[in-house]
Amino acid sequence: MTETGDDATPPPAPDDETDLVSAPPSEAESVDDYYARIVAAAGEDGRLPVAVEEMPGWDIYPYELDGLRLKPVRPPADEEPARRGEQASDCHCAHGFDDADECLVWTNPRWRLTLSRDTGLPVMLTLMPVEHHDLPSLPGDLAAEMGQLIVAVSDAVEHVPSVGRVQLVKYGDGGAHLHLFFLGRPARMLQFRGSPLIDWEENLPRVPLDVLQANARVVAERMVVHLGGRPGGLGR
Repeated sequence: MTETGDDATPPPAPDDETDLVSAPPSEAESVDDYYARIVAAAGEDGRLPVAVEEMPGWDIYPYELDGLRLKPVRPPADEEPARRGEQASDCHCAHGFDDADECLVWTNPRWRLTLSRDTGLPVMLTLMPVEHHDLPSLPGDLAAEMGQLIVAVSDAVEHVPSVGRVQLVKYGDGGAHLHLFFLGRPARMLQFRGSPLIDWEENLPRVPLDVLQANARVVAERMVVHLGGRPGGLGR
């Protein structure tokens, strides 16, 4: 058995944080010009034609094409909407975390890996930093450690017996606190491959919590063995 690893020691942040970007923003395309190109390609009703040679043409596409059409494209909003937790004081992390949470899979002093309890997949996990950071503002030491964690979590998820592959997803439109999703695609369910997995997931029957926790314990053990840290409660 592999020896239990110590907590990862993050590398120091670079000394020189000077912004070396020199491309003038004024030379980049505006969102209005981007939207104008969409309008030019749309029909009179404001709808773009379905690109059937792209995703709808894949054998793993989950929907029938008869009657399929895109919604009319809306013009850009006046500004980006505020997300949950834009200010650290308003984020859920401001109140601390409960390490007795039955959905906590693994943690160390800097990161938390939690289990989604409402899913149709064998396992669906969320990785987030303990401190309040978004991806563009993630300090260099945490960014380096995140790369190691992505590799470790992906390996651990693919050791769950009912998982064939892992998919990594980052959205960030709803919450400002960085969160990465790890989706365990069911083994040998080839119709669930690729990006349509999230569409299937929303329609699959929910997996019982005790089954999800049993699957997640596989992940927790491998994380502790290879990276240190400590396992979460997982209902034990």
